[in-house]
Amino acid sequence: MDVITIDTPQLGDRSYLVHDGTSALVIDPQRDTDRLEAAVRNAGVKITHVAETHIHNDYLTGGLMLAKAHGAEYLVNAADPVDYERTPVADGEVFQVGDLSVKAVATPGHTHTHLSYIVSDGQGQAVFSGGSLLYGSVGRTDLVSDDDTETLTRNQYASARRLVAEAVQDAPLYPTHGFGSFCSSGPAAQVDSSTIGEQARDNHALTDPDEDHFVSELIANLSAYPAYYAHMSPLNIEGPGPADLTVPESVDAGELGRRLNDGEWVIDLRNRVAFASNHLDGSVSFEYGDGSSFTGYLGWVLPWNDKLTLLGTHEDVENAIRDLSRIGIDSPDTATVGGPAEWAHGVPTAKYPRVGWDEVPRGSTGDEVILDVRRTDEFETSHIRGAVNIPVHDLPSRMGDVPPQRLWVHCASGYRSGIAASLLQRAGKDVVHIDAMFNEAESVGLPMAES
Repeated sequence: MDVITIDTPQLGDRSYLVHDGTSALVIDPQRDTDRLEAAVRNAGVKITHVAETHIHNDYLTGGLMLAKAHGAEYLVNAADPVDYERTPVADGEVFQVGDLSVKAVATPGHTHTHLSYIVSDGQGQAVFSGGSLLYGSVGRTDLVSDDDTETLTRNQYASARRLVAEAVQDAPLYPTHGFGSFCSSGPAAQVDSSTIGEQARDNHALTDPDEDHFVSELIANLSAYPAYYAHMSPLNIEGPGPADLTVPESVDAGELGRRLNDGEWVIDLRNRVAFASNHLDGSVSFEYGDGSSFTGYLGWVLPWNDKLTLLGTHEDVENAIRDLSRIGIDSPDTATVGGPAEWAHGVPTAKYPRVGWDEVPRGSTGDEVILDVRRTDEFETSHIRGAVNIPVHDLPSRMGDVPPQRLWVHCASGYRSGIAASLLQRAGKDVVHIDAMFNEAESVGLPMAES
């Protein structure tokens, strides 16, 4: 058995190609299937089965398209109300993929109908756990509904134990989520690989002997998740179509100026340093260079399916189009030649200060406000005394709550505060972008609130 990992760090997920040298199974493929197709060609194998561990909430699947393209069986839980033909799968069913035996194991928790797959080659096993058992954690249990969260959390506790009981201890574990995905119920262990036995020893879902304690702790620590998640499951039930990954012709300068004047979303992909020093007035900053953050935050912050125009280098725009297609944001317009001066002639440019912690005022004069745009749970854990907290993903709908004073905007690293500063300036606010690590604030004398 050979397992090839297709990593999507932009969303914190992994897909898998599992084969015996001839026949192959694909597990949890993302919508841009060309990466998998290349892996299949390189391995010289034939896809006979494509399997979903669950109806995904954080990305659009490429499973249906991939199965159709290869005439493969598409394994989806029989209880999922999908709008397309599939091979319905139930707990305990076994499928042959060449010399490999694939057993479906019901592991509800992340969703009601979640399945894991134990693949055997006669000598050993590999476990593909989707959003069930992760490295050091488990999949979050609050994505179905608030009313179902406690039941699903109890299910997750039982599912983790069942999966460990079903598999051999030295079986490698291959989760889909947990590499930065908001589908994780908490910070996953910073490891690239693990086994069932290692998780049995270290994973809190398996080491906590008190189910009630596990349930209360997991639910208490669930944090906010991207707003676009609400659209993924319905689209996956319908069956997503192929993504158009072509880069369109650049929008002409006059049309881009009109879009800015009309208040459309014009997204500058350049790094936040370049944006702060010079950008088209009315554009917003979503730095593409930090690939692990771009897709999730753009899909979280901006209204779903509003028209977008991407500004940046051809390479960044091309990559951004691919990333956004994974969450159903299709066919954005672009401008890829030059910079602000060439993108829209006659449109005024803007800038704002970008500073470190040393330049942040100590004490309040009433004319300055520190605005913390981290998530509420981060703010409650630790924050600067007197700071105001409005998470970046809430800013578009809460501009009326933003203080009228000059705003010194920070997050944990500078990435989210760069987004926030651009949104605030677009709304007419006086902003300073604090581009620094939050954990360095106290060391330069900024007072922390008492917990």
